[in-house]
Amino acid sequence: MTAIKDLAGQTVLYGVTTIVGRLLNYLLVPLHTYVFGNPAQYGVVGEMYAWVSLFIVILTYGMETAYFRYSQIEEYKKRCFSTVVLSLLTSSLIFVVLATIFSQQIANGLNYSNHPEYVTWLSIIIGMDAFTSIFFASLRWQMRPLRFAFVKITNILVNIVFNLFFLLLCPYLLQEKIAPDLVHAVYNTEIGVGYIFVANLIASIVTLFMLLPELFKIRIVFDKELWKMMMAYGLPLMIFGLAGIVNETMDRILLRRLSPPDIAQANVGIYSACYKISIMMTIFIQAFKYAAEPYFFNKSKDANAKQAYSDIMSIFVMVCSLIFLGIMLYMDIVQYFVSPAYRVGLNIVPILLLANLFLGIFYNLSIWYKLTDRTRSGAYISIMGAVITLGLNALLIPICGYLGSAWATFACYFAMMIVSYFLGQKYYYVDYKVGRIVFYILLSVSIYLFSTLLNIESMAWRLVFHTILITFYAITVFFVDKKYILTIIKR
Repeated sequence: MTAIKDLAGQTVLYGVTTIVGRLLNYLLVPLHTYVFGNPAQYGVVGEMYAWVSLFIVILTYGMETAYFRYSQIEEYKKRCFSTVVLSLLTSSLIFVVLATIFSQQIANGLNYSNHPEYVTWLSIIIGMDAFTSIFFASLRWQMRPLRFAFVKITNILVNIVFNLFFLLLCPYLLQEKIAPDLVHAVYNTEIGVGYIFVANLIASIVTLFMLLPELFKIRIVFDKELWKMMMAYGLPLMIFGLAGIVNETMDRILLRRLSPPDIAQANVGIYSACYKISIMMTIFIQAFKYAAEPYFFNKSKDANAKQAYSDIMSIFVMVCSLIFLGIMLYMDIVQYFVSPAYRVGLNIVPILLLANLFLGIFYNLSIWYKLTDRTRSGAYISIMGAVITLGLNALLIPICGYLGSAWATFACYFAMMIVSYFLGQKYYYVDYKVGRIVFYILLSVSIYLFSTLLNIESMAWRLVFHTILITFYAITVFFVDKKYILTIIKR
């Protein structure tokens, strides 16, 4: 099977998991924004999950990629997984215990002094998710996407069920005075948005128990020397991941602290909700990343590896550009995923979509420093991005609020993409078709900008016209690059 077909098959399998899972999870966005009609309430969720993302990266400290790297070495293959499992288990337990002991002090520092339970619940979620990350990595390495899919989707379904239970069913039963004593035994109206965290906690516990059988299949061994090598390989990737999460989530934390106090929490809520509208781009990139990382390592020994990397990049950008158009040209429909109070922030969506496209290109380019063991270079690039993120957010938020955060994200990912490309060409040259890639992006952006110039009052006719524009993009790309696309398919 060809390189493209191999990766396409894996991407589809992981993509179905990620797409179905994210789409199911995506249904929580309208639920949360309609139940919590005040953006300030949803802002609590946006900020707290920003901290969760940050600490999960710290608690996994690059071990997933280190596992991929050393599992392909025969000498370490049998001891690699168990070494990582014991390392993550120890660090996760220490984190959960300390966070629970100091939950009140942490809550005070976050200005949520009335809710130290948020810190306790989220610390347990972080610990369990960090620990189970290696089990998901193992399933990816073993190319067991069906098992991967089953666990992931179960997690999301459990999360959704308990969100519906706490946010809709329990309030309804109380309102209708149906078994109030029984409802009060499991539901407290004062917890409010905290039930979003409780539902997540229950889902993480279920996931942990589903993955534990994977642990019983191996012989538990801790190789100290191997662990040191994996830490040396993984810690720069942790810095890379940490900087990446700073780029992705720090804007929500800074928005609350740099916006005027009376609208700060609402700004976080609006930004967080509208950020999620760009989820279709993120879904594809995440699905691609799950399949691509182990695939790129396995493919690296083939004679035509670099040609495959180039072809994959071109197809990736082509598809992402189409996703950009699909979201923006159907915004008349997409906007209903958030309640009216949040739609004031829809102007950030095209900026964030393009930013995520650049991030996806960066993920593709990152193979150069992973294969050449220059992971520190990846860390330096991400640190540069974090500096841009922090600097531009600090500069722009006081001027234009969450729009400044969106432009900071755009500038960060664009700069990381450019720097990674030129360094990669120096240390691991791949003949990427830059002209084609730029053409795909510019064509999609030009079509979108053209659509904004036309004032079509009827939504039905707008959708018809926008469908024609998307079809035009697909036909144009195919005929302009027909020979190249057919060559890739045949290769």
